[in-house]
Amino acid sequence: MPKPIDIPVVAIGPGSQPVEDDTLEYMAMPTEMFTHGSIRLPEPEDLRLRHRVRDLLEDMLATTRTYVPGRDEAVPHDLSHLDEADLDCINQMLGEGEVSVHIDLPDGSVRAQESVLTGIWRVRRFDSAQRLQSDHIEVADVPHGIRSPDWGVPSGTAPLSMPMLPGVQNAPALLSEIADKSAAYRPGQPAHVINLTLLPLTAEDLACLGAALGVGPATILSRGYGNCRVGATLVPNVWWIKFFNSQDALILNTIEIVDVPEVALAAPEDFADTSVRLREIVALFP
Repeated sequence: MPKPIDIPVVAIGPGSQPVEDDTLEYMAMPTEMFTHGSIRLPEPEDLRLRHRVRDLLEDMLATTRTYVPGRDEAVPHDLSHLDEADLDCINQMLGEGEVSVHIDLPDGSVRAQESVLTGIWRVRRFDSAQRLQSDHIEVADVPHGIRSPDWGVPSGTAPLSMPMLPGVQNAPALLSEIADKSAAYRPGQPAHVINLTLLPLTAEDLACLGAALGVGPATILSRGYGNCRVGATLVPNVWWIKFFNSQDALILNTIEIVDVPEVALAAPEDFADTSVRLREIVALFP
């Protein structure tokens, strides 16, 4: 007779599995994302009184239509002629976008906030006592103050030499590369990118790089699906860029030798979109 084949019987259904295994554990997923809000317009009867705001928006529209990122300098638009109601109106319409800038100066600071219209910045300068000194709007791929070339070490100067502490391995070679590329860099050239995430660097290497390059006066923060932090070093045209996910974990760490990192710049298509949106806003005024 044929030998019977034993087929294992597996119980399924409630109560058939071990209690400790009946709960699936999932990796934590991102829960928050920064998104800039849509434009908030005042009531039509209020717009009827805001002719100075309308004139300002028309001037900004004319600028965005002709502005060429990477070629044109920042174009300022004065706010001193606006009264309090006008300023409230422009504040409501421009809102706050994803990118903010902070620049430390010897006698104060500059703070710039991009509006919900990409390439349009609200720029304020403060004195050392944090008193407001000036307030204006700039149409630019990046605020004017970010392109300041002299933030510490003169052009062509090598980064500070650092003592070779225990644990330092690859930092000296990177500092030599950064010194050469920084000295040779000319505005308009493509960025030279050093991806620290992919390199075998010790904690001591990173500390050595940080101490040698120094912390410059400018910081750019871009908020979106996570954060991107762009920090100037004291070496001309050398930036340290860190990308974080929505859980604030570092996912990309780079050094760029360039006048301004591309991640911080508004693109031509951004200005085209901003022009369209500005034209729609202006059309709503009586």
